[in-house]
Amino acid sequence: MLDARLLKLPTASHHHRHEHHQIVVGVRGEADLSVDGTGSHLDTWRACLVPTEARHDYCGDLQNHVLVINLDPYMPAINSPGHSEYETLAPLFERPRTLVLDNKLQGLVQFVAGEFDRSPDNQDMQRHMGASILHCMAERLNEGREVRQNRHAISPDTIRRYIMENIQRKITVSDLASVACLSVSRFHEMFRDVTGITPHQFLLQTRLDQAVQFLTLTSLSVSEISYRTGFSSQSALTNALRKHKGTTPSRLRFGEKVA
Repeated sequence: MLDARLLKLPTASHHHRHEHHQIVVGVRGEADLSVDGTGSHLDTWRACLVPTEARHDYCGDLQNHVLVINLDPYMPAINSPGHSEYETLAPLFERPRTLVLDNKLQGLVQFVAGEFDRSPDNQDMQRHMGASILHCMAERLNEGREVRQNRHAISPDTIRRYIMENIQRKITVSDLASVACLSVSRFHEMFRDVTGITPHQFLLQTRLDQAVQFLTLTSLSVSEISYRTGFSSQSALTNALRKHKGTTPSRLRFGEKVA
C-alpha cells in the first residue's frame, strides 16, 4: 500500500515509468527530475510528486540522497471518493508538481531521514513516517487550494453593500468577516489579498465616498452627513477627509473635485 526508503540517484540520467504514485524528496545534495517533460530541481527544500505511469528522467550529484515514498494508486484513500481521506490525499497526484517545503516540513523530512539511517530494516517505522510526510504535504497543498478558492469567494461588492446598508452604525471587521463566513484573521488576510487594502481601510473609504456624495449633491449639514455616514462627529469626518482625500467639507461644497 505504501512504502518509503532512502535512495541515492545515479549521476548519469536514467528514465522509467511505474504503476504507482511516487513522492521524491530531497534529503542531501541535489538532483534533477523531468516528469512528462516538466523539469524539477530537487534540493533539501523541494519534493517532486510523480503520478502513476508518468515517464520521468532522473539523476543526481555525487552527494544526493532522496526520500522516496511509493503509493499504490488503488489504495482507497486516493482512489475511492467515499473514503474519509480521499479529498485530502487525491489532489496530490492530479498532475506532476514540485512542492517547496516550509521550515517545519523540511525539519520533519530531515528527522525522518535520520531515523531511516538509524534503523534501515524497520519497515513498519518507515511506513508510518512516510505516511506522516504524505499527510503533511497534503495538508499544505489543500491549504493553498483553500486560499485560492477563498480569493474568489470574497466579494468586495457584497461587503460594500453590507456597509451601505448599515453605514449609520458602528461596523467592526468582525461584522464584515461574518458576512463572508470567515474568521476575522482569515477574512483580513483574504480581503487584503483580493483588494490590496485592509477591511478597515475599505470601510473608511466607503464611508468617505458616501460623505463626498452627500457634500457635493445635497444641502445636508456637515453634522447630519457625519451622522449619516457613521462618523462620530463633524470634526471626525473633517479630519478623515483632510487626511485621506486631501480636502475639506467646505472646499467640496465650493465645487472642488476629489481624485
